[in-house]
Amino acid sequence: MYLILAIVLFVIWIGSFLVFKTAGILIHLLIVFAILSLIMHFIAGRRAV
Repeated sequence: MYLILAIVLFVIWIGSFLVFKTAGILIHLLIVFAILSLIMHFIAGRRAV
């Protein structure tokens, strides 16, 4: 679930970065959330067996 969330947020970040070049910090918050969800995916993935 976190991996899909990270991929979706990353794609939205790339799209919004290309479309709105001067959107500010909100676009960069998407990449932060994407990285956090990717980290959560790897942490939660190791525990679940």
